[in-house]
Amino acid sequence: MSAHASRPADTYVPTYFLSSVGAGGLAVTFFMYLMFWVPHPGKPVPVFEDISAAFATGTPALQGAIIVAALGIAVFAFMNIKGLIWNLGQLSQFAKTERYTALRNSNAESTLLAAPLAVAMSINASFIVGLVFVPQLWSIVEYLFPAALVAFALTGIWALSLIGSFLGRVLSKGGVFDVTAHNSFAQMLPAFALAMVAVGLSAPAAMSGNTATVGTALVLSTLFGVAATIYAAVAVFTAFNSMLHYGTAKEAGPTLLIIVPLMTVLGIMLVRQNHGLHTTFEVHTTAGETMVLLARLLAVQLAFLGLGLAVLRRQGYFKEFVMGPKTSAGSYALVCPGVALSVMLHFFINKGLVAAGVIAKYDVTYWGLTAIALIAQFAMVALVFRLNRQHFSRHAPAAVPAE
Repeated sequence: MSAHASRPADTYVPTYFLSSVGAGGLAVTFFMYLMFWVPHPGKPVPVFEDISAAFATGTPALQGAIIVAALGIAVFAFMNIKGLIWNLGQLSQFAKTERYTALRNSNAESTLLAAPLAVAMSINASFIVGLVFVPQLWSIVEYLFPAALVAFALTGIWALSLIGSFLGRVLSKGGVFDVTAHNSFAQMLPAFALAMVAVGLSAPAAMSGNTATVGTALVLSTLFGVAATIYAAVAVFTAFNSMLHYGTAKEAGPTLLIIVPLMTVLGIMLVRQNHGLHTTFEVHTTAGETMVLLARLLAVQLAFLGLGLAVLRRQGYFKEFVMGPKTSAGSYALVCPGVALSVMLHFFINKGLVAAGVIAKYDVTYWGLTAIALIAQFAMVALVFRLNRQHFSRHAPAAVPAE
């Protein structure tokens, strides 16, 4: 870090895009209140009119939840867009430096995929803001879906071009990929970016009534979803080999948890696809099948959550980089797993257990399980504000360069 730089974020790395992604994810967690607690008959998601009606006629508890949700969505969507704009500006300046040239010739070139990941998240978050705050949006939604498909497809093409540049370089000639530095799940970032594009592309499949739109959304989201799955499998297996040899890179420890948001994003994609297949193409998935699908994805999340937290605790990561004197842009990777677990639990409880009749909506078990999702959500709210203070405060400690 240069002597005159006054905050860690002044030593820019593309990983800072995860600050924008995390804020966007938190906006989604607040939308879950509206998604599952506000009645929205005849529509797959609640819109401004449904929310207004529920607020006018609902119980004080529901009214309170709607107020918290609306505030949460507004605050974190603003932070998401603000973070995206700041990062895009910083990236354009960073691209003119020698550090950028060095990054393009190292394993860390894959961190550039944080940019399309953040853009895809911001498109998703913007759609939520539209649903919640814009009256009569649903009346023109069939015109918005093709535009959304184009936006996500262009973001996906950008991501694929960056992946092509990276893989083309490391696979065309030997010795340019440092296997000793592959001892984390940092190389999962491209898979996460492709999955975020896939879940965005799947939204019109669940929400549109136009057969061509639904069909296009199903095919495009499948293309990116499958690509994300293949890339993730390769990255995980090769990284495990390196981690067994060299141990987990301490600063990249949070990447061990990246499987958690990947499962949530791909899981929502599958639920959306199944809904589109059901409403448009008469392919019927039972509530029990959906419950088991979500349970399997949740099981993968819990397995990798346990692994990641065990390694992070053993390495003293939280003591050093979150509560302690050191800073690493990679710490923002801790936000996504907590957000993703919260969202997955809401889906598992409502689309899984309640829909299949295993538990009753709003009974003691329902609120007991939902409390876990809420605790995870508010822990991540606290973490985001903590990290923002650490990295963007003028008096923060010196940064450690991050992959």
